[in-house]
Amino acid sequence: MRFALPLIAAGLMAGCSLFGSGDAPKPAALESGIGAANAKIVWKAQIDAPSFPIQAAARGEQFVVAGNDGVVQGLSAKTGAVQWRVDVGRKLSAGVGSDGRTAAVVTRDNELVAITGGKVAWKKPLGTIVIAAPFVAGERVFVVSVDRTVFAFDAIDGSKLFEMKRPGDALTLSKAGVIGAYQDTLVVGQGQRLAGLDPLKGLVRWEASLANPRGTNEVERLADLVGPAFRQGTTICARAFQSAVGCANADRGAPLWMRNTSGAEAIGGDAEQVYAADASDRLSAYKLANGDTAWLAEQFLNRKLSAPLGFAGAVMVGDFEGYLHFLDPKSGKTVARVQTDGSAIAQVPVQLDGTALVITAKGGIYAVRKD
Repeated sequence: MRFALPLIAAGLMAGCSLFGSGDAPKPAALESGIGAANAKIVWKAQIDAPSFPIQAAARGEQFVVAGNDGVVQGLSAKTGAVQWRVDVGRKLSAGVGSDGRTAAVVTRDNELVAITGGKVAWKKPLGTIVIAAPFVAGERVFVVSVDRTVFAFDAIDGSKLFEMKRPGDALTLSKAGVIGAYQDTLVVGQGQRLAGLDPLKGLVRWEASLANPRGTNEVERLADLVGPAFRQGTTICARAFQSAVGCANADRGAPLWMRNTSGAEAIGGDAEQVYAADASDRLSAYKLANGDTAWLAEQFLNRKLSAPLGFAGAVMVGDFEGYLHFLDPKSGKTVARVQTDGSAIAQVPVQLDGTALVITAKGGIYAVRKD
């Protein structure tokens, strides 16, 4: 059942309602008089158009990207030049994670593939579906599957270090979940909870619930955390699917605040605020310290916003037509806009040394800078 039920959730996220259908709401028109200002696309590249929840990695001086066809590349963050390229020989279901030395992806055959030194280092069968990009740190490769199983492998030889599987709800979310780190703790999403694990043994150190699921059935109560999470100092924040946005203290594993709000995309933030779009694409700024609402921006209603990114003194968010919008973090007003290839922004934006990277549904890679 765990392998069948995620497909129901995937249908929900694709806009197919189990409770009826009707005319889709009309997207808000673009605001007039908004130009590129000091935001610009500095280089472009192309990968095979993704059909999975694509995620790029930003490490060292390069972005690591992977296409649907299994081609993984390291691109110079400054110029976009290809620094290395590997074809793993299979289409992908998840990727890519990297620590700057080892990159990792998962194929549709449920095989974890590690790449080191510009070549495939090892492959390991997982036996379960994975759509969240692997996490690579501390000479280990960590993977979390759609049934919430956590795997750890040695990055050098691929030997399995542990497999942690916990009982939970039968229905899980077919969307990339939370996996990352805080100091020497592996942080993963387990339903609506953040769990801090010992990265050596997989033992649970702490748990923090970021949502209070409500509903009369399992579909309505589905509140798995959507990745990637946002971290600022000791605070880790994440979206609980269609339920809430919340933050926890990663030292103690204690919940800090939670705000009930719908929405299905990951969140972003900066040193002062957390940014999240709801199901109608209203973009909210919450104060990082206490969760109070700083502002609510409604100029992008029904434009199918991507996850936002706190970037270069602005809030950057993409939409279904490939526009990148830049908002003033103090007021939520739009200050700049640039266009990509006309297709939706398909990846959670990442940044490295003043350059932000986005990937579109057509496989277009765009590096953006803002003076």
